[in-house]
Amino acid sequence: MVLLTRLNHQPLAVNSDMIKFVEQSPDTVLTLITGEKLMVLESSAEVVQRIVAFRRSVYPVCSSLNWHEELPSGQGLRE
Repeated sequence: MVLLTRLNHQPLAVNSDMIKFVEQSPDTVLTLITGEKLMVLESSAEVVQRIVAFRRSVYPVCSSLNWHEELPSGQGLRE
């Protein structure tokens, strides 16, 4: 979950797997895969940073890899 702030300054936790788009126009609008739209105070760059930080905390092996590197032996997807 990513912690964000609604325009009325109320905290909001969003499941980052549900986010389809993050747009800046001028407010930041999140479009969820359900079609629901949420407006938040954070910039689109801040939302993306929080998503990346959250995913790195959940999948720690990913934080030590570059995008072009393979996973260490035995940690890849099974066929």
